[in-house]
Amino acid sequence: MLTSPEVTARTADLDEDVVLEVQDLSLDFRLRTEVLHAARNVNLKLRRGKTLCLVGESGSGKSVTARALMHIIDRNGAIAGGRILLKDQKGDIDIATLDERGKELLSIRGGRIGLIFQEPMSSLSPVHTIGSQIIEAVRLHSRMNKSEARERTIDLLRQVEIPNPDKMVDRYTFEFSGGMRQRAMIAMALASDPDILIADEPTTALDVTTQAEILDLIKRLQESRGMAMLLITHDMGVVAEVADEVAVMHFGRIVEFGSVDEIFYTPRHAYTQRLLDSTVKLEQNRRAATRVETPVGQEIILSARNLTKVYGATKGWLGGNSFALKAVDDVSFDLRAGENLGIVGESGSGKTTLGRMLLRTVEPTSGDVTFFGQEAPVDVTGLSKRGLRDFHRQVRLVFQDPFASLNPRMTVRDIVGDPLVVASTLSGKALDDRVAELLELVGLDPAMRERYPHAFSGGQRQRIGIARALALDPRIIIADEATAALDVSIRAQILDLLLSIQKRLDLSFIFISHDISVVRYFCDRVAVMHRGKLVELGTAEQICTAPREAYTKSLISAVPNPDPRNKRMMHRTRFRA
Repeated sequence: MLTSPEVTARTADLDEDVVLEVQDLSLDFRLRTEVLHAARNVNLKLRRGKTLCLVGESGSGKSVTARALMHIIDRNGAIAGGRILLKDQKGDIDIATLDERGKELLSIRGGRIGLIFQEPMSSLSPVHTIGSQIIEAVRLHSRMNKSEARERTIDLLRQVEIPNPDKMVDRYTFEFSGGMRQRAMIAMALASDPDILIADEPTTALDVTTQAEILDLIKRLQESRGMAMLLITHDMGVVAEVADEVAVMHFGRIVEFGSVDEIFYTPRHAYTQRLLDSTVKLEQNRRAATRVETPVGQEIILSARNLTKVYGATKGWLGGNSFALKAVDDVSFDLRAGENLGIVGESGSGKTTLGRMLLRTVEPTSGDVTFFGQEAPVDVTGLSKRGLRDFHRQVRLVFQDPFASLNPRMTVRDIVGDPLVVASTLSGKALDDRVAELLELVGLDPAMRERYPHAFSGGQRQRIGIARALALDPRIIIADEATAALDVSIRAQILDLLLSIQKRLDLSFIFISHDISVVRYFCDRVAVMHRGKLVELGTAEQICTAPREAYTKSLISAVPNPDPRNKRMMHRTRFRA
């Protein structure tokens, strides 16, 4: 047991490690009719070489708080109170009091504090090379000439493990993959060797293996440079993998703070416990607990045989063939009645293309799709436009991005009822009653049907998309990354909702995802895709506990484990083709 002097010494050492301290920070945003209190009395300390995770659902105030540390606030927002103290040898600098356009603040932004944004495509210019953008950041905080800054940029790209940095420096944003764009953003954030790194949901749009690579990279760079890091996320699995300390934010307030072990093993606040309970774990198989009987032995409802999609296989004007990409390569499988089949793989593995080929919104280069949901088998690949419309009443699609898939100029009533209007099945009061019934089915108040999509949260929008997919009483639903854009708590709700609806309506699902833990939670069987090929197919239990293929093992090992004492992501199995 420590004596009082030892405790005092330990506290003093910790205080010396503090590079930025937030004291009672409050942020207000002036709306048309009211003032929104985005953050209230926030207290945080960022320590040298340590990672503080700020965790909470969308709308909790995480991002606005993090941006306020660099005094980046929207025009209708302002710091209502508190201090943001940046430690300096000459004395503490209160960022909250600095002139937004002053030289001192501009030197801190990107100088002493680096920021990695959530979505690199919205932060990087599409008309300038990656190199020119990083060079600009380098020269902004140094006296280097263009040649020196270019060499520095190439070195930064090398540090973030971009291959052939001397060539990639002259490439444009669209020539980079999602993971490489995020690496370029990291390089830009590190351009002036900052003391503090703020990472705002840096892996949200990435697949699990790329996410693991990026987080591993950030963590290694942080440790080697001794930076303090503020990582913003809603994923408790990521928190368990990388955090030293955790602050839980709810409705603009820090409701709990502690070490990563304290938060995970002895949470005190009900909201923290809710976040932990909502985290989908690889060991969970909710589907096994909800199904009445195993789909094995049930009749086949959809069959795919030798499906192949080739892009770019055209003859050039000199007679030679151009470069051909096999997005899907000779894939065959069956879907049984009442079954949930998961299709899992990294971005670019061919998952989405395969799903669109089943619907024939993407035409197969070769292969066959057969639907057995009617009296006689239907050759989907040979259907006319009219026949395809009838098929699409039986097989529906739920999109990845609920906001992009909903017309912002249409009310919820019009969106959900649109398939019924197009099919000419209902109109007038009967249509209105059916829309109300569908909204109740997905857990929404029918009174909301006259509202527009912008008035709903992300989870509510996805429920609207599900209601639209159910409008024509389909037999099969293809869910293409239907939960990828949602918070972990909302994701769990949507997955449980789909399982509940399936039980009531006797549906079959093809569930496309990059996250094998979500697939195990929801599915009976799992098909693993890699570079267009189906490399492994088996039960969810077999695939997730005893995979045969090295690629499948790498996918499993990249899933963040919500247990700080048993990290999986940072000690994962790397796959090399």
